[in-house]
Amino acid sequence: MTTASESRIADLGSVEIHRNLPVPRLFEAVIKRGEGVLAANGALMCDTGERTGRSPGDKFLEDTPGIHDNIDWGKVNQPISTENFAKLEALAIEHLSSREELFRFDGQAGADPKYRLKVSVFTEEAWHSLFAKTLFINAEKNELDGFEPDWVIYNACNLKIENPEQYGVKNDLAIIQSLEQRKVIILGTRYAGEMKKSIFYAMNYDLPDLNVFPMHCSSNIDKKDPSNVALFFGLSGTGKTTLSADPDRRLIGDDEHGWSDDGVFNIEGGCYAKCIKLTEEGEPEIWNAIRFGSVLENVVLDENCVPDYDDGSKTENTRVTYPVSFIDDAQIPSMGGHPKNVVFLTADAFGVLPPVSKLTREQAMYYFVNGYTSKLAGTEAGVTEPQPNFSPCFGGPFLPRAPIVYAQWLAKRIEAQSSDVWLLNTGWTGGPYGVGSRFSLPWTRAFVRSILDGSLRDAKTVEHPIFGLHMPTAVEGVPSEVLDPRNTWDDKAGYDLKARELADRFRANDAKYDLTEEVRAAGPLS
Repeated sequence: MTTASESRIADLGSVEIHRNLPVPRLFEAVIKRGEGVLAANGALMCDTGERTGRSPGDKFLEDTPGIHDNIDWGKVNQPISTENFAKLEALAIEHLSSREELFRFDGQAGADPKYRLKVSVFTEEAWHSLFAKTLFINAEKNELDGFEPDWVIYNACNLKIENPEQYGVKNDLAIIQSLEQRKVIILGTRYAGEMKKSIFYAMNYDLPDLNVFPMHCSSNIDKKDPSNVALFFGLSGTGKTTLSADPDRRLIGDDEHGWSDDGVFNIEGGCYAKCIKLTEEGEPEIWNAIRFGSVLENVVLDENCVPDYDDGSKTENTRVTYPVSFIDDAQIPSMGGHPKNVVFLTADAFGVLPPVSKLTREQAMYYFVNGYTSKLAGTEAGVTEPQPNFSPCFGGPFLPRAPIVYAQWLAKRIEAQSSDVWLLNTGWTGGPYGVGSRFSLPWTRAFVRSILDGSLRDAKTVEHPIFGLHMPTAVEGVPSEVLDPRNTWDDKAGYDLKARELADRFRANDAKYDLTEEVRAAGPLS
């Protein structure tokens, strides 16, 4: 990794900066400053205000000659000039310097020391510092002496940008990032997830140059068999966190990982789980992780400060942040060997994809680079119901390089390790969104168990006539009639029409990518 210098940290004047406060002190500061309320389960409940999800349309990357040719410019990677970046940075520093007190967190990203980044986060709100302390890897005391960050985040969350057009941005908020200066400036949004994803974006740029495949996925490892590692790719809300929190397996991480020649490692030190409809019975590991030291976001509390996880009146994107260590028997340090199984999670709002299917190498590349799923309500600003969506590599918003770069890395790794790859539909069955119903969590867990224990590896399959996917004919614990999605629709002709509609969408989307003939042929019939 490139070594940064302390000069990257701006002069913030005489403002009092609380550096690396312990969790109890941060809890006190949050409550004292009125930024959050202590919930009955011991967690802090904080409100993110107007923005309850990421704002991808307001994310910009400094365009410099050194990185220009490596970036997949477009809707995701929007350029901002060096001049406008400097102007917005100056606004943010001036704003932060005017505060009575600031909070600084110094920590790390990357559980494997070979690929670790040092990160400093400056925030005007105490709960954002607590968020950083929970999500990133906490440095040891001896590592803080002479700490020189590789990356710096300045979070001026309460600064609204006046006349945004003069700075080359669209609205009164912006998240701007420089891969050369290794800085992130956040203006005008209190949604804490912007901090976490900005460092993941940085890793997605750096790691391929270090012979590491960066991945938007969760990971776990069998408690009795450390060679049995699994990855779960998927966008927010598709089940990465839920399915990787398994009582029979140790959690490596729930969202961001690297896959090196040695195996997988977590990029983060914490988890960021969705809370909507959370129950103790359905997700006991996450439920038990919500305690003192964790942070709830936008969760409604009743008159006794008890969280009501069924209440989505603020947003469907209610969240909780907690250290990985809050999961019983988590894998610490957060590293494992090479994955035996790689699972792509898709929440199919059309209701036409099989619940589980095994992929060939070419199908794995095809479905990975297309990254079909549905954006679920609340994850991004303006999303109020599931929307069919193609997000390359199941993490399009976080990819600075062209998707084919990451797809080639996937092919390289699964081929070298003979990893099995699966497509798991956690979306709708019996009809599309609004008609059918979502697959039950017990069924989904049964699919996962059968994948991870090896019982599906050589199972009898039939081929889907449109998508070419290899569907098992039997899975323990699941009615066989749901394994072929056409069987679950009352209107069979309606299913055929909807399946071909989705197939056509795949073909329209895959035209964007320079795929080999073999990989393109692995897609659905058009």
